[in-house]
Amino acid sequence: MNLLNIGIVLGSSRQGRLSPQVGEWIKKVADTRGDARYEIVDIAEYKLPFYGEGTGSEPGLRAWQQKVNEMDGYVFVVQEYNHSITAVLKNALDSAYKEWNNKAAGIVSYGSTGGARAAEHLRGILGELLVADVRTHPTLSIFTDFENYSVFKPAELHEKNVNGMLDQVVAWSGALKAVRK
Repeated sequence: MNLLNIGIVLGSSRQGRLSPQVGEWIKKVADTRGDARYEIVDIAEYKLPFYGEGTGSEPGLRAWQQKVNEMDGYVFVVQEYNHSITAVLKNALDSAYKEWNNKAAGIVSYGSTGGARAAEHLRGILGELLVADVRTHPTLSIFTDFENYSVFKPAELHEKNVNGMLDQVVAWSGALKAVRK
């Protein structure tokens, strides 16, 4: 059986970010499933130029496009900044196009309102990139799921939602893989 490749995309690059903790937790839950290969994809590692400001041949840009292309689906870890997604995530999304097409994505968001507004903005962007986002959307509260706003301690109920989201991401990613052939 060929397993799908699902990237867990960390949507922030700033110092002190919380997305690595959330991403590692999602990966830990996902790795128990055995239904796909899950990989953390950290935008911060690619040093992407601002969209439209590079030459198009920067090593980080090419590596980013290649990594996006390798994935069959994604889980975006999205934090809400000013009622939207981070600039670095928007830039990373804009730094590829055809590599995103006909794939599926789930969203795990966090913030004062569970990151819901950022997730809604991301859904519109994903639609333009021909990425099918799934319905189940785990939302994490910065007040109750992070101790002292800095240490991730998710409530137990979130694991069930993450598994439900992953069920949908894997199903849709498999179906869309046939479309890409």
